[in-house]
Amino acid sequence: MVIGALAGRAAGLVVSGLAGAVAYDGVKRVAQSGAVRSAAVTVTSWGLIGARAAETGAERARLATADIVSEARDKIGEQTPAPGAAADTGHGHEH
Repeated sequence: MVIGALAGRAAGLVVSGLAGAVAYDGVKRVAQSGAVRSAAVTVTSWGLIGARAAETGAERARLATADIVSEARDKIGEQTPAPGAAADTGHGHEH
């Protein structure tokens, strides 16, 4: 009875070890083939494209908001400051 239990456990360990070895060899082959690097480059390029699209959308939203604020100021009779005029107020010294 004890020998049968030990043989069953040993067989399970052998199968488990074999499966692990096969999985390790598969990962090793994929890593050596350059597929991982190629996939990383592709995913990074998608990320850059998405970031650029987000930047473009944010800039459009900023410009649309600035147009609305300028039109609202004009409507109530305020003069819209020139672009960059707020930055010209300075912070106590020249550059």
